[in-house]
Amino acid sequence: MTENAAEKVKSLISEEGNPALKLRVFVTGGGCSGFQYGFSFDPELSDDDTIVQNHGAALVVDPLSYQYLTGAKVDYVEGLQGAKFVVNNPLASTTCGCGSSFSI
Repeated sequence: MTENAAEKVKSLISEEGNPALKLRVFVTGGGCSGFQYGFSFDPELSDDDTIVQNHGAALVVDPLSYQYLTGAKVDYVEGLQGAKFVVNNPLASTTCGCGSSFSI
């Protein structure tokens, strides 16, 4: 997780007033390239979740998604298309134009 993403996560959690929240990053089937990234704030953890802490923020990945996110970097960007969390994934062999789906 980049410093920019961590700062946004901390800011959003502070706005919600629930310090138990963590950013959950997951992979689902779908999208124009085969897989899609998803993001949610989750107060619950499963025993088999992986927790990554960086720059004072935590993100959570389930075991199924972890295999597709190994070595990936989560960032937060603001631009002409709006503001969003993005995944820079070295395992992705192709991505779609909007960057929200990928294939391996």
